[in-house]
Amino acid sequence: MNSSDGKRWSTAILGLGGNVGDPAAAMAESLGRLDQRSDCRVTSVSRLYRTPPWGKTDQADFYNACAAVETLLEPQELLAACLEIERTMKRVRVERWGPRTIDIDILTFADRIIDAEHLKVPHPRMTERAFVLMPLADIDPQLSVKGRSVGDWLDSVDRTGIVVANENRAWWRG
Repeated sequence: MNSSDGKRWSTAILGLGGNVGDPAAAMAESLGRLDQRSDCRVTSVSRLYRTPPWGKTDQADFYNACAAVETLLEPQELLAACLEIERTMKRVRVERWGPRTIDIDILTFADRIIDAEHLKVPHPRMTERAFVLMPLADIDPQLSVKGRSVGDWLDSVDRTGIVVANENRAWWRG
């Protein structure tokens, strides 16, 4: 389907997370901001998960979710929109894998492979992380990433400590 100016809608899958303040509210706000744009619409959201910290483990548990978004934006434009949302929500990047109010990653963008300096799609480490794969499987367990289905990748990762924090997939709508 095309927009009135001839641009095509593409589906991107976003990974969202945070562990400072009220991360579920921050993720809900960020999804709402994307959904209010004329060039983006949120079409599916996973359940909300509580996950132990990964990489840097001496911090609070995270909350994670995934969302499918249809967009008229190009991948770099979508990244810029997500970074602007993070910035306006006071996201501060102090340390890698450190505490954060909100984190929005582009996991996939249609069937495109992107290897740019600030954007790599599919996300390079998504197939190693249960906190990404579990919510992604809520949206599309058959989605092919790096030649295997999300469900397949999920069967090969450690899910220890990850629990569903909210079964209602409309949690982000307030």
